[in-house]
Amino acid sequence: MDSTLSNKSDFFKALGDETRLKILRIIGIGDNRLCVGAIARQLAVSQPAVSQHLKILKNAGLVRAEREGYHIHYSVVVEGGKEWGMNLEDLLGSLREDWSCPCGGDESCHN
Repeated sequence: MDSTLSNKSDFFKALGDETRLKILRIIGIGDNRLCVGAIARQLAVSQPAVSQHLKILKNAGLVRAEREGYHIHYSVVVEGGKEWGMNLEDLLGSLREDWSCPCGGDESCHN
């Protein structure tokens, strides 16, 4: 299979799941970065489930992970949709929520 077509398929599959769209909405656009624990609490799902969804989003180029001490914070890659002619800011704009990560030493946020 054409690798470009496969990448495009992965991209749209990542966007085709309601939980992953909710994760993108919670993380939002801009400087908002959250850890798995904060996302899991907001969605009321397990941390392992959120981690699996984040892995799919990361592999599709939609989120990035940055380690800060014991925590890994995730943020939206705004440029993630540009090669497919999509503007993630527009896509997520109507879904936006502002959250800050409460993990300042909170053990439940560790992944």
